[in-house]
Amino acid sequence: MELFTKEYYMNEALKQAKIAFEEGEIPVGAVIVLKNRIIARAYNQTEKLNDVTAHAEMLAITSAANYMGAKYLNDCKLYVTLEPCTMCAGALFWSQIGEVHYAAQDEKRGYRKSNPEILHPKTKVFQGPFREESEQLILDFFKKLRK
Repeated sequence: MELFTKEYYMNEALKQAKIAFEEGEIPVGAVIVLKNRIIARAYNQTEKLNDVTAHAEMLAITSAANYMGAKYLNDCKLYVTLEPCTMCAGALFWSQIGEVHYAAQDEKRGYRKSNPEILHPKTKVFQGPFREESEQLILDFFKKLRK
């Protein structure tokens, strides 16, 4: 897969989601990109860290801010396998992230259902590639959980 494409970056986020799946976490993965370089990788770790805020996006924001030594991520792009929830969208607002690319929609808990205007006005939003793969990973996770 060629570098510097939205498919490449979303595939990297999907790899993080698969790690979450293997660790018994809801399989959501995220990467943050600055100038065509991945500066943060994360996956859901709410069970592992015993922290309800340990969503992939939240961990990636913290990692990217630490990497940059700055709290604003205006020039960064987030690639995440599931539409952010309201909590994560609020954090993305405060970080002033430049772009959000998500794979699968979250019809129940996604920010667009409760507050579609929550992201920073300058943030551009795109539904990206690997929607089906991301949805299937989540379906497989909950199917496995019910057994």
